Amino acid sequence: MSGPILHVAKVSGISGAENHLLLLLPALRERGYDVRLLHLHEHEPGGEEFAAALRERDVPVHGVALRRTADAGAFRRIFASIRETRPTLVHTHLVHADFYGTLAARLAGVPHIVSTKHGFNAFRERREFGLADRTVARASALQIAISQGLADYLARVEGFAAGAFEIVHYGIVAGPEPPPPVAGSPFVVVGRLVEIKGHDTLLAAVAQVPEVELEIVGDGPLRAELQADVARRALGDRVRFLGRVAPAGPAMERASVVVVPSRGEGFGMVALEAMERGRAVIASRVGGLPEIVADVETGLLVPPNDPVALAGALRELAADPSLVAAMGDAGRRRALAEFPQERCTDRTAALYDALLER
Repeated sequence: MSGPILHVAKVSGISGAENHLLLLLPALRERGYDVRLLHLHEHEPGGEEFAAALRERDVPVHGVALRRTADAGAFRRIFASIRETRPTLVHTHLVHADFYGTLAARLAGVPHIVSTKHGFNAFRERREFGLADRTVARASALQIAISQGLADYLARVEGFAAGAFEIVHYGIVAGPEPPPPVAGSPFVVVGRLVEIKGHDTLLAAVAQVPEVELEIVGDGPLRAELQADVARRALGDRVRFLGRVAPAGPAMERASVVVVPSRGEGFGMVALEAMERGRAVIASRVGGLPEIVADVETGLLVPPNDPVALAGALRELAADPSLVAAMGDAGRRRALAEFPQERCTDRTAALYDALLER
């Protein structure tokens, strides 16, 4: 290999994309790739936590602070860092890195540029953003999407060509054998309290199924609004807000079923984590979730934004503990067989090798 591989990512906290990088970058270094990270940030505590975690895994990290959305000084520092690193390949993640990193790498004469798209975002539906994103993407030799569902979404809302993306699913590392689900345990939803996660739809569904108790793991700007919704629906004795819990595995193990009622998911890492912990999953049929959850086998898929359909799925699993246990067993087997981290690393390494051999 003729030079380093420089990943560029804007990180404010640790979520799906960041956990993916925490697994992928050290795994690539173990295989002999000189992988490094250029960390774009605004001094967020979560970003600093992420950078420290990568350094603990022996991944070199260099930070560049952004003072505003369009920061010419930051662009110059990114360009200088790329020139100093002299990478053979630059791999960008998330919107800020796609724009800053791709353009700086192109200007610096980097031979190979790769971009991974990670999620659904409302701003992607603006026509001007789609045009800008497609224009920047022309500088990349390779576009990756973390699910076919995300690739289809980007083709629909941004105008990318069908087949423009290679698909590389996130991976997961097997944990110890989980405890079996206990009949009558609460259901749980894990994720930031933001509109795209669909908590309002879930509360409307729970209101229709009095036998279900729900624990809400996560925090975010909609917490007060959702708490008011719980009070308005008189669900205070059945719905509990636990706040941010990290790691979320123990909260999933206390539950019988994990619910992912999202309106959009680039992949759906919570669903995969739940399956690895041996829990049945009820999820929206959107984005990458149908690629993870095998309907009727490892859980149930329902239309997004449909509290009646979601209530039916809640009711079905609440009434059948043996089905919940069977789905949990099947889910763990599927997670470990179909989504091991080794497969994600293998696929990424193969794509790199194909580019570098050109």
